[in-house]
Amino acid sequence: MNTTWMSLGALATLAPSVYRRLQLSRAKHRSLAGHSRMAKRLARLLPGYHFDEQMFFKCDNAPFEIQNSRRDAFFKIAEVLKARHPLSIQASAAARETITDMQFIAAYRVPFQFSPLVQEHLKVGSFLQSAAGVHVTDLDGQSFYDLTGSYGVNVFGADFYKKTMSEGMAKTQSLGPTLGVYHPCVASNAERLKKISGMDEVSFHMSGTEAVMQAVRLARYHTKRKNLVRFCGAYHGWWEDVQPGPGNPMPPRETYTLSDMSERSLEVIRTRKDIACVLVNPLQALHPNVNAPGDTTLVDSSRKAAYDRAAYTEWLHKLRQACTDNGVVLIFDEVFLGFRLAQGGAQEYFGVKADLVTYGKTLGGGFPVGVVCGKKEWMHRFHANRPADICFARGTFKEHPAVMGAMSAFLDQLDTPEIKAMYEGNDERWNARCKLFNDTMKANDLPVQAANMSSVWTVFYTQPSRYNWMLQYYLRIQGLALSWVGTGRMIFSLNYSDADFEAVLQRFVLAATQMKHDGWWWHAPELTNKSIRRSILKETFFR
Repeated sequence: MNTTWMSLGALATLAPSVYRRLQLSRAKHRSLAGHSRMAKRLARLLPGYHFDEQMFFKCDNAPFEIQNSRRDAFFKIAEVLKARHPLSIQASAAARETITDMQFIAAYRVPFQFSPLVQEHLKVGSFLQSAAGVHVTDLDGQSFYDLTGSYGVNVFGADFYKKTMSEGMAKTQSLGPTLGVYHPCVASNAERLKKISGMDEVSFHMSGTEAVMQAVRLARYHTKRKNLVRFCGAYHGWWEDVQPGPGNPMPPRETYTLSDMSERSLEVIRTRKDIACVLVNPLQALHPNVNAPGDTTLVDSSRKAAYDRAAYTEWLHKLRQACTDNGVVLIFDEVFLGFRLAQGGAQEYFGVKADLVTYGKTLGGGFPVGVVCGKKEWMHRFHANRPADICFARGTFKEHPAVMGAMSAFLDQLDTPEIKAMYEGNDERWNARCKLFNDTMKANDLPVQAANMSSVWTVFYTQPSRYNWMLQYYLRIQGLALSWVGTGRMIFSLNYSDADFEAVLQRFVLAATQMKHDGWWWHAPELTNKSIRRSILKETFFR
């Protein structure tokens, strides 16, 4: 080790640019998620293939009777879905021809090898007619417990947002769609957001992605540096190369993807002079250095997750100091988690002060919104002594009266005793529920476990299998609604009572028990995650 560091020290003296490049490379995570260029190259090389009906049920070399059990169960589930949800399925099939998002979701709900047969038979509706309490209802009147969380929007329950939306419209409807000027509630919203964020100034935007874009632009404007740091696996919207790798047609140009919770990453941030800002999405504490989970990636049972609040808090404090030491802007991207962890967001929850913080989703009270809050020195967008030196940002709908009214109603509710009570003991409550879930799965000899960060959960599996993704359909049969990423992310609203949670837990047990009975979790003693990945490699290139 000493020899290695002596060599690096000598390299730093004799060839600084080579040393900085090596230092940066060592700070990247070793996985493909940490090497976006390599991931893109491999994605282009990966050939598409799919299983026919015979291989679909026996790709793990299951015996004939298990294959038959799986086949019978698969087509039985298909018939139940069709019988229960005909209107929802019919409406979704018709709309899918026109709406490209629905086409993408249908194709990437499960691993691609299985997707064609799943799309043909396991029909899932995408339309709902109502939401109330912790339930949603589809076009056929079928009710589900809502585990989608509206992708992070639904923190306090559907009824809460219906109320804030209604109040917001009533408060601002006299102004209608008049844009370019402000309804008076905009000023009060800004003052309250200053208090919540502990910042000096506020700017409003049309989405969380747009808010993050503006925060990064401000950091570049004031530091006169162009590069930014994101951490491996973190999501900050789909713009430019901030979402690098597969899915982005452009290669990374100005984004460094570094390993999360790594001393090597801190050293890069402390020493490089081309870094404008560091983006932090606190949700990554649940699965550091891993992309957002979804059932489409469940090719085996490798998915794992765990949340260590103390360790992540320590990391954030170190990161804060490293940014301060080098004049780097620290941006907390709280678009997803803001107001879920605490009334003051992740800054309050972790006790760390950012330079800029972005909010979105739930803050709009049910409507789309993005917000940037920051210290005065980072927020101003012009220099009085250099009139042409500006940081331009616009957006026609960014202070839309209806949105600002709903935000005002949201912030009003945030101060009520009822909402404050939801935050009291929040971590303890959801940690206890997760422990009960895991203990119950073990007691029923089911290969399922969960990890949680407050009310955001992800499910992982304790024995090797290529069929874990099937669980989402068993859960649907039991009346549990998941988003299109399936069991990768389940988001409970904070209004879930103990009785509601117990009902979800029992339905989960019924679903997993039936799935086990139907043979999907059969596995030979020699089956491992490693052997599964080897099988997939052979299928891919030697079919």
